Amino acid sequence: MLQVENTLFTIVMISYFVAMIAYFIYVASKKDIVSKVAFGIQVFGFVLHTVAIVCRGIGAGRLPLTNQYEFATSFAWGLCLLSLVFIIRFRFYVMGAFISPVVFLMIGYAAMQSREVRELMPALRSNWLGFHVSTAIIAYGAFGVSFVVGIIFLLRDRLKAHGFLDQHIPDKEKLDLIEYRSVAPGILFLTFTIITGAIWAERAWGSYWSWDPKETWSLVTWIIYATYLHLRIRRGYKGKSAAVFAVIGFICVLFTYVGVNTLLPGVHSYK
Repeated sequence: MLQVENTLFTIVMISYFVAMIAYFIYVASKKDIVSKVAFGIQVFGFVLHTVAIVCRGIGAGRLPLTNQYEFATSFAWGLCLLSLVFIIRFRFYVMGAFISPVVFLMIGYAAMQSREVRELMPALRSNWLGFHVSTAIIAYGAFGVSFVVGIIFLLRDRLKAHGFLDQHIPDKEKLDLIEYRSVAPGILFLTFTIITGAIWAERAWGSYWSWDPKETWSLVTWIIYATYLHLRIRRGYKGKSAAVFAVIGFICVLFTYVGVNTLLPGVHSYK
């Protein structure tokens, strides 16, 4: 099964790359049929990606969510899933040209990690593993969508003179709504991530919170997005400043995952 997973992973990488190129061609050619092809290739890659993760789990005999490679490929899966949801929901195919490079970079990061299947350390042998990591994957995927929509929002005025993009990119009010609707489930699932992580930590190490670097940066990320929601709901915080918040928040997400693992080793370094 692990050999099958390796083969599927390679096909998935190629599929995401081809989808990215197809989305770029769509924007350049201005032909709607190309957007359907690009979307179809992305869906194809996502389905194979799902099968690959399942094969990894069967081959490893556990949930495939316990090391850098497994979480990175699952991170890319979550990004792809949430982007497909929002593309379908808002018929926003141009978003694919912005989100597909992010998905491809994350799957590329996964490809650089060791795929060796190792025995789980005692702290990871818990039923809380699935709850904790799966909620993080959905949260990060949602935040990835908000990041991309924030970027599009900030570039919207520069694209205004371009008839095709002006027609296919929603107005700023709708972009702001999409951004909000991606941040809201993101912070909900990040909250679940932190809560389940705290419960798991207490059972594994006898403490709900130890100010481990990843715990600390997860809290920082949560505070950024919670501030975004508070300002929006209570004070009508919208527009450019909100888009900047969404971009900064996802940068913190990336640092929480990649930066902390690289620069600030702690009890979560096995991820």
